[in-house]
Amino acid sequence: MAGVMRLVDRIKKTDTAVFIRGESGTGKEMIARRLHFSGSRREGNFVAVNCGAIPDNLLESEMFGFARGAFSGAVREKPGLVETASQGTLFLDEIGDLPLPLQAKMLRVLEENEVRRVGETRCRPVDVRYICATNKDIEAEVAGGRFREDLFYRLNIVAIRIPPLRERLEDIPLLLEYFLEKYGRDFGRPARLTPSALERLLTYPWPGNVRELQNEIQRLLILGNDHGEIRPDDLSPRIRPRGGTVDRVCEPGPDLFHQARAEFEKRFLQRALVRCDFNRAKTAESIGISRQGLFKLIRKHEIDIPARRHSGGRE
Repeated sequence: MAGVMRLVDRIKKTDTAVFIRGESGTGKEMIARRLHFSGSRREGNFVAVNCGAIPDNLLESEMFGFARGAFSGAVREKPGLVETASQGTLFLDEIGDLPLPLQAKMLRVLEENEVRRVGETRCRPVDVRYICATNKDIEAEVAGGRFREDLFYRLNIVAIRIPPLRERLEDIPLLLEYFLEKYGRDFGRPARLTPSALERLLTYPWPGNVRELQNEIQRLLILGNDHGEIRPDDLSPRIRPRGGTVDRVCEPGPDLFHQARAEFEKRFLQRALVRCDFNRAKTAESIGISRQGLFKLIRKHEIDIPARRHSGGRE
Protein backbone atom coordinates (compact mmCIF):
# COMPACT_ATOMS: atom_id res chain seq x y z
CA MET A 1 0.00 0.00 0.00
CA ALA A 2 2.93 2.34 0.58
CA GLY A 3 3.92 1.68 -3.03
CA VAL A 4 0.37 2.41 -4.16
CA MET A 5 0.35 5.72 -2.33
CA ARG A 6 3.73 6.70 -3.76
CA LEU A 7 2.36 6.09 -7.25
CA VAL A 8 -0.75 8.12 -6.42
CA ASP A 9 1.41 11.03 -5.26
CA ARG A 10 3.41 10.91 -8.51
CA ILE A 11 0.37 11.15 -10.81
CA LYS A 12 -2.15 13.12 -8.75
CA LYS A 13 -1.34 16.49 -10.38
CA THR A 14 -1.58 15.15 -13.93
CA ASP A 15 -4.64 14.65 -16.12
CA THR A 16 -3.60 11.13 -17.06
CA ALA A 17 -6.30 8.47 -17.25
CA VAL A 18 -5.94 5.93 -14.44
CA PHE A 19 -7.15 2.32 -14.33
CA ILE A 20 -7.54 0.96 -10.79
CA ARG A 21 -7.81 -2.78 -10.23
CA GLY A 22 -8.68 -4.63 -7.08
CA GLU A 23 -11.17 -6.91 -5.43
CA SER A 24 -14.42 -5.55 -4.04
CA GLY A 25 -13.87 -3.70 -0.79
CA THR A 26 -10.18 -2.93 -1.24
CA GLY A 27 -10.70 0.84 -1.49
CA LYS A 28 -10.66 1.63 -5.21
CA GLU A 29 -12.92 4.67 -4.81
CA MET A 30 -10.80 5.89 -1.89
CA ILE A 31 -7.76 5.93 -4.18
CA ALA A 32 -9.76 7.70 -6.90
CA ARG A 33 -10.89 10.36 -4.43
CA ARG A 34 -7.32 10.88 -3.22
CA LEU A 35 -6.17 11.36 -6.82
CA HIS A 36 -8.86 14.00 -7.35
CA PHE A 37 -8.87 15.91 -4.08
CA SER A 38 -5.08 16.14 -3.82
CA GLY A 39 -4.60 17.04 -7.48
CA SER A 40 -4.92 20.10 -9.66
CA ARG A 41 -8.64 19.42 -10.34
CA ARG A 42 -9.69 19.39 -6.70
CA GLU A 43 -11.81 22.55 -7.19
CA GLY A 44 -13.87 20.73 -9.81
CA ASN A 45 -16.50 18.04 -9.30
CA PHE A 46 -15.68 14.45 -8.43
CA VAL A 47 -18.46 12.46 -10.10
CA ALA A 48 -18.67 8.75 -9.32
CA VAL A 49 -20.86 6.39 -11.31
CA ASN A 50 -21.28 2.65 -10.89
CA CYS A 51 -21.54 1.38 -14.45
CA GLY A 52 -23.31 -1.76 -13.32
CA ALA A 53 -25.93 -0.06 -11.16
CA ILE A 54 -27.76 1.98 -13.83
CA PRO A 55 -30.22 0.15 -16.12
CA ASP A 56 -28.99 -0.13 -19.70
CA ASN A 57 -31.95 1.84 -21.08
CA LEU A 58 -31.12 4.82 -18.86
CA LEU A 59 -27.34 4.67 -18.99
CA GLU A 60 -26.85 6.77 -22.13
CA SER A 61 -29.08 9.62 -20.94
CA GLU A 62 -27.47 9.51 -17.48
CA MET A 63 -23.96 9.62 -18.90
CA PHE A 64 -24.47 12.14 -21.69
CA GLY A 65 -27.61 14.06 -20.64
CA PHE A 66 -30.70 14.76 -22.70
CA ALA A 67 -32.60 17.57 -24.38
CA ARG A 68 -36.11 18.59 -23.46
CA GLY A 69 -38.61 16.35 -25.25
CA ALA A 70 -35.94 13.80 -26.20
CA PHE A 71 -38.15 11.03 -24.84
CA SER A 72 -41.28 10.57 -22.78
CA GLY A 73 -40.78 12.22 -19.40
CA ALA A 74 -37.98 14.54 -20.55
CA VAL A 75 -39.81 17.72 -19.51
CA ARG A 76 -36.59 19.69 -19.17
CA GLU A 77 -33.03 19.42 -20.42
CA LYS A 78 -30.46 17.83 -18.18
CA PRO A 79 -26.65 17.63 -18.39
CA GLY A 80 -25.14 14.18 -18.08
CA LEU A 81 -22.53 12.90 -15.69
CA VAL A 82 -19.71 13.54 -18.16
CA GLU A 83 -20.66 17.21 -18.45
CA THR A 84 -21.08 17.50 -14.70
CA ALA A 85 -17.52 16.24 -14.28
CA SER A 86 -16.06 18.80 -16.71
CA GLN A 87 -13.08 20.61 -15.13
CA GLY A 88 -13.04 17.76 -12.59
CA THR A 89 -12.89 13.96 -12.47
CA LEU A 90 -15.26 11.24 -13.68
CA PHE A 91 -14.85 8.00 -11.74
CA LEU A 92 -16.23 5.06 -13.72
CA ASP A 93 -16.56 2.29 -11.16
CA GLU A 94 -17.02 -1.27 -12.43
CA ILE A 95 -16.12 -0.13 -15.95
CA GLY A 96 -16.18 -3.77 -17.04
CA ASP A 97 -19.99 -3.74 -16.73
CA LEU A 98 -20.39 -0.95 -19.30
CA PRO A 99 -22.49 -2.26 -22.25
CA LEU A 100 -20.67 -2.53 -25.57
CA PRO A 101 -22.80 0.10 -27.41
CA LEU A 102 -22.02 2.65 -24.72
CA GLN A 103 -18.35 1.69 -24.77
CA ALA A 104 -18.19 2.89 -28.38
CA LYS A 105 -19.79 6.20 -27.45
CA MET A 106 -17.48 6.66 -24.46
CA LEU A 107 -14.48 6.06 -26.71
CA ARG A 108 -15.64 8.87 -28.98
CA VAL A 109 -16.07 11.21 -26.01
CA LEU A 110 -12.53 10.44 -24.84
CA GLU A 111 -11.06 10.98 -28.28
CA GLU A 112 -13.01 14.14 -29.21
CA ASN A 113 -13.38 15.71 -25.75
CA GLU A 114 -16.98 16.54 -26.49
CA VAL A 115 -20.38 15.09 -25.66
CA ARG A 116 -23.75 15.13 -27.39
CA ARG A 117 -26.88 14.97 -25.28
CA VAL A 118 -29.64 12.55 -26.25
CA GLY A 119 -32.03 14.37 -28.58
CA GLU A 120 -29.52 17.05 -29.66
CA THR A 121 -27.42 17.43 -32.78
CA ARG A 122 -24.75 19.79 -31.47
CA CYS A 123 -21.78 18.67 -29.38
CA ARG A 124 -20.62 20.31 -26.17
CA PRO A 125 -16.91 20.48 -25.22
CA VAL A 126 -15.85 18.79 -21.98
CA ASP A 127 -12.59 18.71 -20.05
CA VAL A 128 -12.59 15.61 -17.88
CA ARG A 129 -10.04 13.43 -16.13
CA TYR A 130 -11.10 9.77 -16.29
CA ILE A 131 -10.43 7.29 -13.52
CA CYS A 132 -11.79 3.77 -13.95
CA ALA A 133 -11.97 0.79 -11.64
CA THR A 134 -12.88 -2.86 -11.92
CA ASN A 135 -12.70 -6.10 -9.98
CA LYS A 136 -12.82 -8.13 -13.19
CA ASP A 137 -9.99 -9.63 -15.22
CA ILE A 138 -10.29 -6.95 -17.87
CA GLU A 139 -7.83 -8.63 -20.26
CA ALA A 140 -10.09 -11.70 -20.24
CA GLU A 141 -13.07 -9.43 -20.93
CA VAL A 142 -11.21 -7.95 -23.92
CA ALA A 143 -10.21 -11.39 -25.19
CA GLY A 144 -13.81 -12.55 -24.87
CA GLY A 145 -15.12 -9.59 -26.87
CA ARG A 146 -17.02 -8.16 -23.91
CA PHE A 147 -14.86 -5.05 -23.59
CA ARG A 148 -13.45 -2.97 -26.43
CA GLU A 149 -9.70 -3.25 -26.77
CA ASP A 150 -9.33 0.32 -28.05
CA LEU A 151 -11.26 1.72 -25.08
CA PHE A 152 -9.19 -0.35 -22.66
CA TYR A 153 -5.91 1.01 -24.04
CA ARG A 154 -7.32 4.54 -24.04
CA LEU A 155 -8.14 4.27 -20.33
CA ASN A 156 -5.25 2.08 -19.15
CA ILE A 157 -2.48 4.68 -19.29
CA VAL A 158 -1.50 4.32 -15.64
CA ALA A 159 -2.58 1.13 -13.88
CA ILE A 160 -2.86 0.81 -10.11
CA ARG A 161 -3.41 -2.54 -8.43
CA ILE A 162 -4.74 -2.48 -4.87
CA PRO A 163 -3.78 -5.70 -3.09
CA PRO A 164 -6.46 -7.59 -1.14
CA LEU A 165 -6.33 -7.43 2.64
CA ARG A 166 -5.08 -11.04 2.89
CA GLU A 167 -1.89 -9.90 1.13
CA ARG A 168 -1.26 -7.09 3.61
CA LEU A 169 -2.09 -8.59 6.98
CA GLU A 170 0.15 -6.10 8.74
CA ASP A 171 -2.42 -3.41 7.89
CA ILE A 172 -5.14 -5.12 9.96
CA PRO A 173 -3.96 -3.83 13.38
CA LEU A 174 -3.87 -0.26 12.08
CA LEU A 175 -7.32 -0.59 10.51
CA LEU A 176 -8.73 -2.14 13.70
CA GLU A 177 -7.34 0.68 15.80
CA TYR A 178 -8.76 3.30 13.43
CA PHE A 179 -12.25 1.76 13.13
CA LEU A 180 -12.54 1.04 16.87
CA GLU A 181 -11.72 4.64 17.68
CA LYS A 182 -13.88 6.12 14.92
CA TYR A 183 -17.05 4.11 15.49
CA GLY A 184 -16.62 3.96 19.24
CA ARG A 185 -16.74 7.76 19.14
CA ASP A 186 -19.54 7.93 16.56
CA PHE A 187 -21.79 5.49 18.43
CA GLY A 188 -20.77 6.57 21.92
CA ARG A 189 -19.84 2.96 22.75
CA PRO A 190 -16.09 2.52 23.11
CA ALA A 191 -15.07 -1.12 23.24
CA ARG A 192 -12.00 -3.24 23.87
CA LEU A 193 -10.84 -6.35 22.08
CA THR A 194 -9.86 -9.46 24.00
CA PRO A 195 -6.68 -11.13 22.71
CA SER A 196 -8.68 -14.15 21.49
CA ALA A 197 -11.01 -11.90 19.48
CA LEU A 198 -8.01 -10.04 18.15
CA GLU A 199 -6.43 -13.32 17.12
CA ARG A 200 -9.53 -14.27 15.12
CA LEU A 201 -9.66 -10.90 13.40
CA LEU A 202 -5.98 -11.19 12.48
CA THR A 203 -6.26 -14.70 11.03
CA TYR A 204 -9.58 -14.40 9.17
CA PRO A 205 -8.93 -14.09 5.38
CA TRP A 206 -11.37 -11.16 4.85
CA PRO A 207 -12.77 -12.02 1.40
CA GLY A 208 -14.69 -8.71 1.51
CA ASN A 209 -11.44 -6.90 2.31
CA VAL A 210 -11.37 -3.55 4.15
CA ARG A 211 -15.10 -2.96 3.65
CA GLU A 212 -15.90 -6.27 5.36
CA LEU A 213 -13.57 -5.42 8.27
CA GLN A 214 -15.14 -1.96 8.58
CA ASN A 215 -18.66 -3.41 8.58
CA GLU A 216 -17.73 -6.01 11.18
CA ILE A 217 -16.40 -3.37 13.60
CA GLN A 218 -19.53 -1.25 13.11
CA ARG A 219 -21.73 -4.28 13.82
CA LEU A 220 -19.72 -5.18 16.93
CA LEU A 221 -20.01 -1.68 18.38
CA ILE A 222 -23.71 -1.33 17.56
CA LEU A 223 -24.63 -4.70 19.05
CA GLY A 224 -21.90 -4.81 21.69
CA ASN A 225 -22.49 -5.96 25.24
CA ASP A 226 -22.61 -3.70 28.27
CA HIS A 227 -19.12 -4.70 29.42
CA GLY A 228 -17.44 -2.81 26.61
CA GLU A 229 -15.54 -5.94 25.58
CA ILE A 230 -15.40 -7.65 22.21
CA ARG A 231 -14.98 -11.38 22.75
CA PRO A 232 -14.70 -14.20 20.19
CA ASP A 233 -18.35 -15.15 20.69
CA ASP A 234 -19.38 -11.58 19.74
CA LEU A 235 -17.86 -11.94 16.28
CA SER A 236 -19.92 -12.86 13.24
CA PRO A 237 -20.38 -16.66 12.86
CA ARG A 238 -18.10 -16.78 9.83
CA ILE A 239 -15.26 -15.27 11.89
CA ARG A 240 -15.69 -16.62 15.40
CA PRO A 241 -13.98 -19.87 16.47
CA ARG A 242 -15.86 -22.97 17.48
CA GLY A 243 -16.51 -23.05 21.21
CA GLY A 244 -16.29 -20.15 23.62
CA THR A 245 -13.18 -18.60 25.10
CA VAL A 246 -12.60 -16.36 28.08
CA ASP A 247 -9.61 -14.06 28.30
CA ARG A 248 -8.50 -10.66 29.44
CA VAL A 249 -9.32 -7.53 27.49
CA CYS A 250 -6.98 -5.64 25.22
CA GLU A 251 -7.42 -1.89 25.37
CA PRO A 252 -7.64 -0.07 22.01
CA GLY A 253 -4.86 2.34 21.18
CA PRO A 254 -1.07 1.95 21.00
CA ASP A 255 -1.07 -1.22 23.15
CA LEU A 256 -3.50 -2.88 20.77
CA PHE A 257 -1.35 -2.05 17.79
CA HIS A 258 1.89 -3.29 19.36
CA GLN A 259 0.31 -6.49 20.62
CA ALA A 260 -1.35 -7.19 17.27
CA ARG A 261 1.88 -6.49 15.42
CA ALA A 262 3.84 -8.81 17.70
CA GLU A 263 1.30 -11.61 17.27
CA PHE A 264 1.26 -11.17 13.51
CA GLU A 265 5.07 -11.06 13.38
CA LYS A 266 5.41 -14.29 15.34
CA ARG A 267 2.88 -16.16 13.18
CA PHE A 268 4.49 -14.80 10.01
CA LEU A 269 7.93 -16.04 11.10
CA GLN A 270 6.61 -19.43 12.13
CA ARG A 271 4.95 -19.93 8.75
CA ALA A 272 8.06 -18.79 6.87
CA LEU A 273 10.25 -21.19 8.87
CA VAL A 274 7.92 -24.11 8.21
CA ARG A 275 7.79 -23.24 4.51
CA CYS A 276 11.61 -23.30 4.36
CA ASP A 277 11.85 -26.50 6.44
CA PHE A 278 13.35 -24.45 9.30
CA ASN A 279 16.41 -23.54 7.26
CA ARG A 280 17.13 -20.15 8.75
CA ALA A 281 19.33 -18.90 5.91
CA LYS A 282 16.64 -19.69 3.34
CA THR A 283 13.96 -18.23 5.61
CA ALA A 284 15.84 -14.95 6.04
CA GLU A 285 16.35 -14.68 2.28
CA SER A 286 12.71 -15.52 1.50
CA ILE A 287 11.34 -12.76 3.73
CA GLY A 288 13.98 -10.18 2.87
CA ILE A 289 15.90 -9.77 6.14
CA SER A 290 19.42 -10.64 7.28
CA ARG A 291 20.21 -13.87 9.13
CA GLN A 292 21.16 -11.82 12.18
CA GLY A 293 17.82 -10.04 12.04
CA LEU A 294 16.01 -13.37 11.81
CA PHE A 295 17.94 -14.76 14.79
CA LYS A 296 16.95 -11.72 16.86
CA LEU A 297 13.28 -12.18 15.98
CA ILE A 298 13.41 -15.90 16.77
CA ARG A 299 14.81 -15.09 20.22
CA LYS A 300 12.36 -12.21 20.72
CA HIS A 301 9.32 -14.41 20.06
CA GLU A 302 10.80 -17.53 21.66
CA ILE A 303 10.18 -19.61 18.56
CA ASP A 304 11.27 -23.22 18.91
CA ILE A 305 13.49 -24.63 16.16
CA PRO A 306 13.45 -28.46 15.86
CA ALA A 307 16.66 -29.92 17.22
CA ARG A 308 17.31 -31.91 14.06
CA ARG A 309 18.01 -28.68 12.22
CA HIS A 310 20.99 -27.97 14.49
CA SER A 311 22.98 -30.98 13.34
CA GLY A 312 24.84 -31.25 10.07
CA GLY A 313 25.03 -28.70 7.28
CA ARG A 314 25.33 -24.97 7.35
CA GLU A 315 22.18 -22.90 7.59
